[in-house]
Amino acid sequence: MPTFRYSAYTAAGKETAGTVEAENLKEARLRLRRDGIFPRELASAEEEARGAARSLFGKRVGLGELALVTRRLATLVGSQVPVFEAVTTLGEQESAGELKKALGRVRERLAEGGSLSRALALEPRLFSESYVSMVAAGEASGALDAVLERLAQFLEEQRAIKGKVTAALAYPLLMTVVGGGVMLFLLAFVIPKIVTIFQDNKAVLPLITIIVIKTSTFIRGFWWALLVAAAGLVWLYRRLMAREEHRLRRDRLIIRLPLAGMLVQRLVLSRFAKVLGLLLAAGVPVIRALEITGDAVVNREYRGALHGIAAELAEGGSLSGAMKSRPLFPPLLVHMVAVGEKGGELEEMLGKAGSAFEREFESSVSTVMSLLEPLLVLAMGLAVGFVVVAVLLPIFELNQLIR
Repeated sequence: MPTFRYSAYTAAGKETAGTVEAENLKEARLRLRRDGIFPRELASAEEEARGAARSLFGKRVGLGELALVTRRLATLVGSQVPVFEAVTTLGEQESAGELKKALGRVRERLAEGGSLSRALALEPRLFSESYVSMVAAGEASGALDAVLERLAQFLEEQRAIKGKVTAALAYPLLMTVVGGGVMLFLLAFVIPKIVTIFQDNKAVLPLITIIVIKTSTFIRGFWWALLVAAAGLVWLYRRLMAREEHRLRRDRLIIRLPLAGMLVQRLVLSRFAKVLGLLLAAGVPVIRALEITGDAVVNREYRGALHGIAAELAEGGSLSGAMKSRPLFPPLLVHMVAVGEKGGELEEMLGKAGSAFEREFESSVSTVMSLLEPLLVLAMGLAVGFVVVAVLLPIFELNQLIR
């Protein structure tokens, strides 16, 4: 009997995950619901394994490719081309790769009479739940081309943010790698050759030189232990992160960090506001939109808060009131949501809030990187200078003795 892997919520709202055996996907979903488990993601374990192999050994689909395909699909649908013909055309235009294969599978499902949203939902590695829900809402409202256009714009914006973050982190990472490599080279190869001079003269060495020599000896003699320790730490981290409670603690810690936490919060809030605004504009009901947005927001602390807000709204509360009771959401966002609710412009206000947080994030990243770069250069200079001074001090003392 096939095995299906799920991540879900219990009746009490607690996150859970596991596997269930059933004849098909529908029966697996029914079995879980009978047990009081409401699946968020449900997929065949065999399909997941094949998908993992593809992501490991195949070319992954980037945001840019997905945004381009979405915009092309929006153009074709807006030109009154039937969805089946539009997907067929896109599949023929794509070069060989994972996206072309996925479009081929979507085309086959459309040929069997399924809707576009259902066909996309069976490709969860490419099309997120928020993407599929917006497509479904666009199909129901008859405005699929407009929804796809908004989706393409959102994906392009997310790609731009990702590119800016990558570009900002490139120089610090390069400096860290180069600095670490220089230090390892000095300690592993240069220092041992110089140490022999001091040993032959049997001179009394300064403390700073002794520290450098001991460090060099340790690295040369126990480099394998350092590699084993590093591998052990990676293994331990992965084991811990396999459990949901440890992931929650990690995400909670991240947003409480002095500087990085502020940046992560700005990024999460921007994504939350934009995704929720897009879903509401597409006609997705607010409670369902909050649930989908919670899954789209990668930080589990915010995810839990959004599911709690959805539960309060189901009992008759307001979005701004539920957000106000949670310190994760700043007063500016709460105020903008309240204004949007009163004026009937919630989608527009959420879009403005998302753009504002995005600008704050970009500005903060630029400021942090402008401060971090000279600090890294200074740290690298101090580290190399420390080793150089440790080598030169005994040499100067030897010169004084010779004179």
